[in-house]
Amino acid sequence: MATVNHLSDERLEMLAQIAELYFIRGLNQAQIAERTSYSRSMISRLLTEARDHGVVEIRIHRPLRRSTTLERALQSRFDLVHVRVMEDHHLGEAESLRKVGALAASLLADLVQDGMTVGVSWGSALLAVTDALRPQPRSQVHVVQMIGSLGTRTPELDGADLTRRIARAFNATYATLPAPLLTSDEQTRDGLMRDERIREVFAQIRRAQLALVGIGSVDPAHSALVRAGFLKPRQSLEMQRQAGAVGDVCAIPFDAQGCVLNLPISKRVMSVDAAMLMRIPVRLGVACGQAKTLPVLGALRSGLVNALVTDEATAAAVLRLADPA
Repeated sequence: MATVNHLSDERLEMLAQIAELYFIRGLNQAQIAERTSYSRSMISRLLTEARDHGVVEIRIHRPLRRSTTLERALQSRFDLVHVRVMEDHHLGEAESLRKVGALAASLLADLVQDGMTVGVSWGSALLAVTDALRPQPRSQVHVVQMIGSLGTRTPELDGADLTRRIARAFNATYATLPAPLLTSDEQTRDGLMRDERIREVFAQIRRAQLALVGIGSVDPAHSALVRAGFLKPRQSLEMQRQAGAVGDVCAIPFDAQGCVLNLPISKRVMSVDAAMLMRIPVRLGVACGQAKTLPVLGALRSGLVNALVTDEATAAAVLRLADPA
C-alpha cells in the first residue's frame, strides 16, 4: 500500500468524500458521478486511488469457528471460568495466532465492563489480541501494565504500548509500569519496588478484576523474553530447564505439573508475583501452537490462568498430555 504523505490535504479530502459516498452511503458509481460531475470512469479511478493510498482500508471478517467440544472438555478438566477454542483447519502458525487473537479480542470485549480495572502483560499473543481489538467505549475503565518492559528490543510487544492501545480501544485511562522486566540484581529490584510511582502502579494492579496475559515458553525460538533481549538463549533458559520450568506467565515460571518455581532470576523480575496475580478473579491466558502445549498445560494446572483462548490443535494436545491413555 502506498503512503498518503505526498498527497495534498485537498486531494485526500476529495478521495475520502468519494469513498464515503460509495462505501458508507451505498451509492453506485453512476450516482456518485451524477452528484459530483465526474465521469463514471473517473469515479472508478478515484476509488482505486483511495484504496491504494490508505484512505480506504477493506477488512474481511470471516466467522471465527469454534470447537465447542474441546471447549467443554477443557472447561471441565481444568475448571475454567471462560474458554474459547478456534477451529484451525491446519492453518500456519502466524495465521493461527492472528485468528486466536481475534477470538480473544471478542471475548475480552464481552468481559470488560464499566468501572473495571484490567491488568495487561505483554508478548506476541497479546499483540495479536490488540491488533484485532476494535473501538468499543466503556465508562470508567482503567488499564494497567503488570510487567516491566523498559529496554525491550521488540517495542511492538512492549507491555506499555499494548496497555495504551487497549486503553484507547475502551476509551479508558491507563497506567504503565516505568521499569525494566529484569533488573541487574536483587538489590536494584528492591530499590525500584520502593519507588512511589511503581508502588502506585502495583496498588492499581491489586484492584484489577481481569488480567490479560500471554503464556511464555522456555523454547528459545518461541520465547518473548529472549526476543526482547532480557534472557540469553543458552544461559538463562537452560537454567530454567534444569529447574524443570516449561513456561511462564508474567515472568512467573512453573513446571509441567503446575508448580510455581522460585528461581534465582525471579528475584530480579519487575512484575506481579503469583499471589498477586491469583487474587485477580479472571486471568485470561492467550496462546497457541505446538511449542505452547506444555506451557499452556503448566499454566492451567498452576492456576495462574483460569480462562483460556487457544486453537484446537493446542487444546487437543493439552488434553492428551493431561490425561494420557
